[in-house]
Amino acid sequence: MKKLSVALLSAGMMTSGALMTGAAHAEVREPEKEDLKFGFIKLTDMAPLAIAYEKGYFEDEGLYVTLEAQANWKVLLDRVIDGELDGAHMLAGQPLGATIGFGTQAHIITAFSMDLNGNAITVSNDIWKQMKPHVPHKDGKPVHPIKADALKPVVEKYKDEGKPFKMGMVFPVSTHNYELRYWLAAGGIHPGYYAPEKGDTSGNVDADALLSVTPPPQMPSTMEAGTIYGYCVGEPWNQQAVFKGIGVPVVTDYEIWKDNPEKVFGVSKSWADKNPNTHIRVVKAMIRAAKWLDEKNNANRPEAVKILSQSNYVGADYDVIANSMTGTFEYEKGDKRDVPDFNVFFRYNVTYPYYSDAIWYLTQMRRWGQIGEQKPDSWFMDIAKKVYRPDIYAQAAKELIAEGKIAASEFPNFASEDGFRAPQTHFIDGITYDGKKPNDYLKKFDIGLKGGDKV
Repeated sequence: MKKLSVALLSAGMMTSGALMTGAAHAEVREPEKEDLKFGFIKLTDMAPLAIAYEKGYFEDEGLYVTLEAQANWKVLLDRVIDGELDGAHMLAGQPLGATIGFGTQAHIITAFSMDLNGNAITVSNDIWKQMKPHVPHKDGKPVHPIKADALKPVVEKYKDEGKPFKMGMVFPVSTHNYELRYWLAAGGIHPGYYAPEKGDTSGNVDADALLSVTPPPQMPSTMEAGTIYGYCVGEPWNQQAVFKGIGVPVVTDYEIWKDNPEKVFGVSKSWADKNPNTHIRVVKAMIRAAKWLDEKNNANRPEAVKILSQSNYVGADYDVIANSMTGTFEYEKGDKRDVPDFNVFFRYNVTYPYYSDAIWYLTQMRRWGQIGEQKPDSWFMDIAKKVYRPDIYAQAAKELIAEGKIAASEFPNFASEDGFRAPQTHFIDGITYDGKKPNDYLKKFDIGLKGGDKV
């Protein structure tokens, strides 16, 4: 494609932008690097990258991007660290895990949150058959949300018979791992601890259910083979189990933690330092893509599904992807329900990188032993500020406002924003999360490390 020149903002536009945001901001200059390669995993929540590419938003910023699917989350992270990728669609926990040195040690940052929700927990047909008698029903249909209380008798039966109960998640610092653990623990099923200080990174110490890593696209076939009995993954791999007739999604992450942050766009700190203008321009393009995905009450979603179904993106059938991306979700075959916010890309200030989101992930790392010792509340805040960069996001947003591409009212009030969401109450166990008090939050759980506990 012909390269586009990018005009600098006029003084008049800058004045307009300053008035709308309440403060002047530094002009974004030409990109330091124009040709970029970004990685992703074949999941529907990579959509902001695909849309920014397909709609020409990257080119509008003078950026010429190649998008490349990666084999798994570890490969993706390693390639960002070694510079083979300029940035990537990442699990929200990956920049945090890498920065604190759990697994791979590297300083990764994020200035853009990609989406809310988008995951579910699916069990095999056989496990669902065993769970079903313990699930409340109304008018012949299961009452949602289905809690892990219904799975507990099944897990106990396996335990009594001396058989391990095995489930899959996508990566040790993935949202999926923490959501699956949260759901299990809320139902009295211990998902196990990590004990890296003792050389045990399995996450299965004291576990009632054994969790292991499986790449997202392989989840359905791994369950069908009987290697695992259920899994937590993003779409379209839960709906794929329904379409193949091999399993039943029992709960979505929207029901576990309503409007939970899911993926982020991550880059290495060294890359960001070297390419500050490029970085801001990337964030601008992705904010525009996120808005396009949600605007007019999801009116663009069918077109987005058509794009994502291409083999170079997600590569699943249109109908499988549409089952969740267009505002519905199918649980047991034929039990399709409206879940308009199953995938959210722009509403509710999704794209803003909140410190409180980062701190929630850190609390779960501590809860399950990935952080082996007690840390003061100030430590959680320090790590969040080191990794999550709302300052970079704000520069990108203010540029878009100044250019007249997005209204100031569609962003947080940057003058008063402190980076914390209001305490969140919509968890499946009814526990409230306040990001400003991480240690108090950990004390509320019956299962999990807290205070000075060690594995």
